[in-house]
Amino acid sequence: MDVLIVGSGLLGRAVAERLDSLGHGVAVVDESPENLSLLPPGFGGVTFAGFPMDLNVLRRAGIDSCDAVAVTTGDDNLNIAVGQIAKRLFKVKWVAARVADPEREDIFDGDVRTVCPTNMACDKLVTDLLSRQENKRVNFGNATVSLELRPVERRYFGQSTNNVDLPDCGIFAVIRADGEFVLKETAGGVALMEGDVMVISRRID
Repeated sequence: MDVLIVGSGLLGRAVAERLDSLGHGVAVVDESPENLSLLPPGFGGVTFAGFPMDLNVLRRAGIDSCDAVAVTTGDDNLNIAVGQIAKRLFKVKWVAARVADPEREDIFDGDVRTVCPTNMACDKLVTDLLSRQENKRVNFGNATVSLELRPVERRYFGQSTNNVDLPDCGIFAVIRADGEFVLKETAGGVALMEGDVMVISRRID
């Protein structure tokens, strides 16, 4: 897969390095040559210095033929604009844009995927805090099961518990925001909503 990354800050460089290590073709655009120089010495992709909204710069970086674009600069307005350009003007199939302001995470109508580090960090911290406080062990016959509470991540709002990927774990139940306790049905699952907390079970013995 050929990927164009717009922005060579910490996030952009991390994404570029990871994709490059996985064997994908990577091009990185940044207005600052200094930011581009911070890519690791073994980076196998190509770099282009120039203003990200300059169509000629984007074309030189291969936006016409790339499979995906990730816009990762520290400027929300710039990320939103470049994301729209990539999707609507160049018809790139997969476009993702970093948005630092949580209130702007849903600014697109689904054609551009937004990633909000603020919300992701918040979800992770809350999950970690609650799981550490609420982790309980219960014996069932000769088995010991760990039960923990885990807030539902935004990406799962409106989806079934059957769509939640939890390696080595299972969803025992869901606690609604109003306190209602809903046992997970094996077949249909439970529809997840904002404010829900999942009761996660894991066999530990």
